[in-house]
Amino acid sequence: MNRQITASTCCYCGVGCGVLIEHDGERILGVKGDPSHPANFGKLCSKGSTLHLTGDLHARALYPQLRLSKNLARGRTDWDSALDHAASVFARTIAEHGPDSVAFYISGQLLTEDYYAFNKLARAVIGTNNIDSNSRLCMSSAVVGYKRSLGADAPPCSYEDLELSDCVMIVGSNMAYAHPVLFRRLEEAKARRPHMKIIVIDPRRTDTCDLADLHLAILPGTDVALFHGILHLLLKEDWIDRDFIQAHTQGLPELKQRVRDYTPSRVSQLCGISVEQLQQCAKWIGTSSGFLSLWCMGLNQSTAGSAKNSALINLHLATGQIGRPGAGPFSLTGQPNAMGGRETGSLSNLLPGHREAGNAEHRAEVAAYWGVEQLPDNTGLTAIELFEQMASGKVKAVWIACTNPAQSLPDQVAVRAALQACPFVVLQEAFHTTETAAFADLLLPAASWGEKDGTVTNSERRISHVRKAIAAPGEARSDWAITVDFAQRLEKYLRPGHSSLFAFETAAQVFDEYKHLTLGRDLDLSGISHALLDRIGPQQWPFPAGAREGTARLYLDGVFPTASGRANFVADPYRAAKEQRDAHFPLTLITGRLRDQWHGMSRTGTAAQLFGHVSEAVLTLHPDELRRHRLRSGDLIRLKSRRGAIILPVSSDDSVRPGQAFLPMHWGDRFLKGGVNSLTLPAFDPLSKQPELKHSGVSLEPVCLPWHLFALIEGNAQQNFETLRPLCEGFSYVSLSLTGRDRPALLIRAAHVSPPDAQLLRDIDQCLGLNHGPVLAYDDPQRSIGKRVRLEDGRITAIRLAGETLARHWLHNLWLEGRVDEQLRRWLLAPLSAPPGNGKPLTGGNNILCNCKNVSLGAVCAAIGQGMDLQALKHTLGCGTQCGSCVPEIKRLLAANPQPVAVIA
Repeated sequence: MNRQITASTCCYCGVGCGVLIEHDGERILGVKGDPSHPANFGKLCSKGSTLHLTGDLHARALYPQLRLSKNLARGRTDWDSALDHAASVFARTIAEHGPDSVAFYISGQLLTEDYYAFNKLARAVIGTNNIDSNSRLCMSSAVVGYKRSLGADAPPCSYEDLELSDCVMIVGSNMAYAHPVLFRRLEEAKARRPHMKIIVIDPRRTDTCDLADLHLAILPGTDVALFHGILHLLLKEDWIDRDFIQAHTQGLPELKQRVRDYTPSRVSQLCGISVEQLQQCAKWIGTSSGFLSLWCMGLNQSTAGSAKNSALINLHLATGQIGRPGAGPFSLTGQPNAMGGRETGSLSNLLPGHREAGNAEHRAEVAAYWGVEQLPDNTGLTAIELFEQMASGKVKAVWIACTNPAQSLPDQVAVRAALQACPFVVLQEAFHTTETAAFADLLLPAASWGEKDGTVTNSERRISHVRKAIAAPGEARSDWAITVDFAQRLEKYLRPGHSSLFAFETAAQVFDEYKHLTLGRDLDLSGISHALLDRIGPQQWPFPAGAREGTARLYLDGVFPTASGRANFVADPYRAAKEQRDAHFPLTLITGRLRDQWHGMSRTGTAAQLFGHVSEAVLTLHPDELRRHRLRSGDLIRLKSRRGAIILPVSSDDSVRPGQAFLPMHWGDRFLKGGVNSLTLPAFDPLSKQPELKHSGVSLEPVCLPWHLFALIEGNAQQNFETLRPLCEGFSYVSLSLTGRDRPALLIRAAHVSPPDAQLLRDIDQCLGLNHGPVLAYDDPQRSIGKRVRLEDGRITAIRLAGETLARHWLHNLWLEGRVDEQLRRWLLAPLSAPPGNGKPLTGGNNILCNCKNVSLGAVCAAIGQGMDLQALKHTLGCGTQCGSCVPEIKRLLAANPQPVAVIA
């Protein structure tokens, strides 16, 4: 085998880690962190280190598929027919209803070159600003915050500031899960410099809080009140930089008036924290030589997201903590190239080079560069508005690329209705298994990670070259190439007789055209090219022509890209969250992330290994809340908001407050019937138009679903998914996931009010391979109980327990072990939570705590019971020695089981 190594970049979060792809020219065989990449220096998280396991071809879109009517199934077609048809439909729609009757909804997972091609297509060829990105859901409030306060959308910091700061404040981010490589870097800095203060602001106690010197568990949505309260104390105690304020800022008198009323006692009451906690936080911020703030979705995904961002930046301006090492306001980007999308202007209100679509001068500059008469001057639709207009019939054709709105947008009932109502939906996507694929009239197969060439920009403004390792499977093509091909065909309808605006043959040519639109702008990257990045490595912008290296920090001279050259204090008031708890919806639902899954699981959901830590959607409640509702862990409940309802199990967790509930945001309808975003709120920030995905009012009630189903089948997990998921649609509760490492399998849990029709169970057994061959069977028709276990070569290969599922945990464990001894055979179908002599029931001991080293929770607990400390666990079991994401959980287990201290007389 001819093993090769290609240096590229991870396709998950905005850290932008460098990876080394091991391949043989045809298949990706493995992945390692790139030790030379300045974003990660060789480290990878549990998601990045398993990228090579996410290439399941059975989940991939391989060929163009088209349906000519909504009531027909899609059929395979060729690229020419597919794109000719799309161009004809778009041209006809534009001719009959105008350019704003079509729209594009694209993604922060696209490369910069892809983004630029889409942007030019929408604005220069079609003449619409109806192009928005799923970055609207994650970073648009940070964009508004930076622009209002500092004059430009430019995070001013570098990752090395994590190691240089004396006070780091993490706000609305479970950094340990969402940006784990950066969190490891912060952990190491804290270990080297114990005097560094870490403040974490989050309604929930997360793994990130384990590093904190101070955790402020504020009430959801009260961030603005908190920041105003901190500034009130900074002003009162004179912990401000008067010289910086006088020389480099404006607007403080108005802000002083605003924060005067945010006294410690009032802020304590509004935020649900003590006065002493508030005072300690303000003191550390005001007296530290370097103050760095890090934030993510907890601030941004809010109807007050812009106000929260600006209120946080106010603290930096008041203390002069910006433009120097170890200091500054640093938003952590959610997606791998959300920054590239902002740079290329791929939000409906932006144009390339950090220009504004609403600015006539900016439009004229871009139009002249592109060689068109003018660009559209009317406002484009943002994400939520776009789907509202699809539902109302104003948008009649939509092109969706590299994103899954039928999982990720809030108020899913409305979103899916909009997709169903839209006459023509194009989906340009690598995975045919996404929830959105079901709505696509035209599915275009796109290249995926490891298969395409281009650039991305990470959270610290660092541009990396994404290199192709292998060819895309089937007929999948690079996103920019698909867009260019479609644009050339559409030009024949909309720009007849003109030369094409899309004479691109390589991704490098696309980048070279785009970069000159940044010349002289705040993000000037005119000196960068693919070849330069190959020669000197990833670089931070600005990087103008002639530069030898990128710019590590911005605003070192205190000059800001505003009209006056001064930064702006912004005096927004605190406004309570849009959706409040009330008698009908007495709980606040908080959404967040899992350690080993990413976004809507389009990619991570194809790797069984990544389900080892958490295998299903579970609502976590404070123990007091469980008691109040007379619930026990594992009980099924109906969780309801003003928009929808889902059924799922509950568990006890004192990391959330009474009155709150936590649910990971990843589970869409594919994995959990209805999906989490059936509940979430579509109301959005008035400036950024970013929706309130984090908090919503909910109620819960127990549900009585006495008939249960548990099924497991190893083999082709994606194919089994496709055949079995539709059969489960009639059940009230349905949860699907993957399990195993060496032998991936599909796992199904379902429940219903009554037993299903016998034919349905026969159909399920047919798919599971349980209706013939070496199958142990037990049936009790009067009690509606039926059990099947398939044994091959001395091990279990499929299971179906119906009506009664007590044995599911130990049977699953036997499957994981890959054996069944003769003594256990007679107990396989018994209604037992564990076989005789096997000790207490297995209730999660086979859950994987350390995914990197495949160490189970049960193994760690057993080793702790033998007296092992953290170092001994690392040495003996290997857990915590690779990505380190499991270490906070191990520390909590150690703290909960303290070992006796030997006393020497």
